[in-house]
Amino acid sequence: MSHITLNVQGMSCGHCVNSVEGALKNLGAAAKVDLAKGAVTVDYDESKTSLAAIKEAIEDQGYDVV
Repeated sequence: MSHITLNVQGMSCGHCVNSVEGALKNLGAAAKVDLAKGAVTVDYDESKTSLAAIKEAIEDQGYDVV
């Protein structure tokens, strides 16, 4: 299992949390959004998904990984 925290811009509400966490859950990753910090903490299995796929999934929801 890998563990990473990403800085993500553009998240501001519960809908944002649900969008990001749901998109990452679809990849098989467990995510926790911290709106106050603008961060997403992700636990994932590198044999099932990649960091690039995680970033792409977040960006596909309309947010910027910085």
